[in-house]
Amino acid sequence: MNPFKIAIIGCGTVGGGVAKIIKEINSTLSDRAGKLIVLDKIVELNATVAIERFGIDKKHFCGGGEDLSAEEAANYIKDILNDPEISIVVETVGGTSDFVHDLCVGICKSGKHLVSANKALLAERGKEIFKAAEENNVSIGFEAAVCGAIPIIKTIKESFSGDEITSVSGILNGTSNYILSRMLDEKLDFDVALKLAQEAGYAEADPTLDINGGDAAHKLIILMKLVFGIDVSMEELKFQGIQNISATDMAYAQEIDSKFKLICYAKADGSSVYGTVAPMMVKNENFLSDVNGATNAVRTINRYSGKHILIGAGAGSSETASSIVADIMFIARYNDRMNNALLNKKLEFKDLSQFTFPYVITFETEDKPGITGLVTTEIGKQDVNIFTVTHNRHVSESALFSIETQPCTLEQINAAIERIKTQNILKAEPKVFPILY
Repeated sequence: MNPFKIAIIGCGTVGGGVAKIIKEINSTLSDRAGKLIVLDKIVELNATVAIERFGIDKKHFCGGGEDLSAEEAANYIKDILNDPEISIVVETVGGTSDFVHDLCVGICKSGKHLVSANKALLAERGKEIFKAAEENNVSIGFEAAVCGAIPIIKTIKESFSGDEITSVSGILNGTSNYILSRMLDEKLDFDVALKLAQEAGYAEADPTLDINGGDAAHKLIILMKLVFGIDVSMEELKFQGIQNISATDMAYAQEIDSKFKLICYAKADGSSVYGTVAPMMVKNENFLSDVNGATNAVRTINRYSGKHILIGAGAGSSETASSIVADIMFIARYNDRMNNALLNKKLEFKDLSQFTFPYVITFETEDKPGITGLVTTEIGKQDVNIFTVTHNRHVSESALFSIETQPCTLEQINAAIERIKTQNILKAEPKVFPILY
């Protein structure tokens, strides 16, 4: 068999998992690829820790398994990029720094294939990386960047290449889903559920990107590029997190046969693509309402083949590593026939404020007679039909209630809220949640 040599830059949680899989099932991988899969070089600053943690032979590490300085690591990376025998480089350093961006561009310009799980980098700074890959006739594997072990990238690029995807939605962040599941099942406040997620290892010490919707936004940007061929920036994509969801909000969702989920949603409509990341009340009839814990799920609706659902582990060392190894295998087998070109349709991105959705609006007002009628009247004046109004909850001197609307635009709802604010009856900013059927 011809050798297919691999270098890994960064041997932490994910990179170490990749090396471990390659060593443990090397003969199986080689048989599947039709080439001898060879783990050739690893560059890692804390090599001694990686060797002990993952049981990797120190012979694979640049520097003989000793810890490296940043300067030493940079020199070894140059050697890898100049080595004509190395076919593919796995980047598992992470982050969006100039160093990592330039590293990925450099890998492609050196004529080597690139595999990365770096969703933030590809979402925010991927344009130049893909351009370098195209100009140098190399492939980029990024399956692990979206939903870990779920093969959504290959499904879209390969299995659905004979169809047209009209919408993609799903639960793309396991940490937020775990928190919301604990809040619902155990009637917990957000802060308590977050602490439990951190203790269970699902949330980082700094969980900001998970709970504010940023991580999910990175993944949706990649999917929109892949599905619709549009480049959307983090500034353009409106995203919200789950940090402001309360136990009371959870109770309102249950009243309308729904559960809260952090949803990524993008849909093509004519010449426009609408997209958002937001906590939504997902109706119990929608399968996403039953996706609990740290599980991820993606739903596509296709023009010809209808609805498709993929569910699985969205994170974790071995899960993410398995997707990276799958990309390595795919490139080893088909690199001379692979095509990086993403769609380039003439579509305009718009945020969800102009798209019709049913919504739930929750209000905290003064506890006086007639206020519910006043609120519903102002909503009606914006040509918004009301589906139902929940009963009032009385807390201290406040009344809490929610209104479920028929499909309308967020612009209409915001206009109604501005009118209601002039009445000086609100004791808190209203919360607005889309409803997903």
